[in-house]
Amino acid sequence: MSLIQSKAFVIEVKTKGGSKYIIYRRYSQFLTLHTKLEENYGPEKGVAPYICSLPPLPAKIYVGNKKDIAEGRIPLLSTYMKALLKSPTWLLLDEDLRIFFYQTTFDSERIPRALRRLRPPTRKIKKSSQHISEMERPRAEALFDFEGNAAQELNFKSGELIYLLSRVNRDWLEGSVADRVGIFPQSFVRIIKDLPEEKFPVSWLRCYFHDFDRCHIRDISLEEDVKKLPTYNELLELIRTQFPGTDVALNIKDADGDLIRLLDNSDMELLYTIGKRKTHKENFFSWELHITHSMDLDVYKQYA
Repeated sequence: MSLIQSKAFVIEVKTKGGSKYIIYRRYSQFLTLHTKLEENYGPEKGVAPYICSLPPLPAKIYVGNKKDIAEGRIPLLSTYMKALLKSPTWLLLDEDLRIFFYQTTFDSERIPRALRRLRPPTRKIKKSSQHISEMERPRAEALFDFEGNAAQELNFKSGELIYLLSRVNRDWLEGSVADRVGIFPQSFVRIIKDLPEEKFPVSWLRCYFHDFDRCHIRDISLEEDVKKLPTYNELLELIRTQFPGTDVALNIKDADGDLIRLLDNSDMELLYTIGKRKTHKENFFSWELHITHSMDLDVYKQYA
C-alpha cells in the first residue's frame, strides 16, 4: 500500500491465480466498510451464527498535518486489511467487502502520481563506490516491506539497509541492497544519510479552463521533460488532481480555432503535432491543453 497526492491509498490486490491489480480507496471508504461489517457481524449487533470479532480500524484523527496522518496510516491499514482477510469464509463473501476490493473502471484508469514519473534504467554499482567508507555512503533504513510491480523496482524487507545511488524525483529513489539495484518510493524508508541536494528542472504546462461563462488560464508546474508526451490516462489523472470535483474533458484547439476533444491514446500524437506548429516559452510544453466540463457540449458550438 502507498499514498497518492489526493490522499487516496493505493492498494495492490493479488488474486489466487497470481494476477495483480490496483485499487484506490480513501480512509472514509475504510470507515464506511468497517461500520457496515460491525453492524452486520459484530458481537453487539450481529445475528448468530454469523458473529465475529473484527480487527480494530485505525481511529480518525482530526488534528495534525494531513499528509503525515495519511502516511502514518499506511502500515496500520495494511495490518487491518491482512487481519480482515483472515476472517471466516462467510464474512469474506459479504457483498460490501467484495465490492470494496473490486477494481472499478475508474481504478483501472488511474495511475499513482509517483508511478507516472520517468524511471531510469537500473544499473550495476560502480566499483569506485565500494571504496567509500560505509559511514560516508548515502543510505536509508527500510520502514516497511516493499514489493515492486516492475523489474526495475527494488524489493526489500523492513529493517534492511539500502545504499542510495540517485534521486529519481521527489517521490522515488534509486538504491541497492546486496547485489540488487532498483528504484523505490521514498515514503517506505527512513533516510540516515541523504544524497547531495539536487534541484529538479521544472517544466510548465499551459491550460485553458473553459468554465461555462469564462475561460481561466492556469500554468501547471511539473518535474518532467518538456519533450515527453504522456499517455492519455496520465494526462487525464494529472488534470483531475488540478481540478478536483470537476468532471473534466481534455481538448486541443486546431489551426482553425476549433476545439477537438481527446478520447484516448490515439489522439495524443495529434496533440504533439499541433503543438509543434506553435512557438512557446522556454521550459513550457509545446502543446497547450483546453479543459472543459465533460457534459458541456455548447463549448464546441462557440468555435464552430
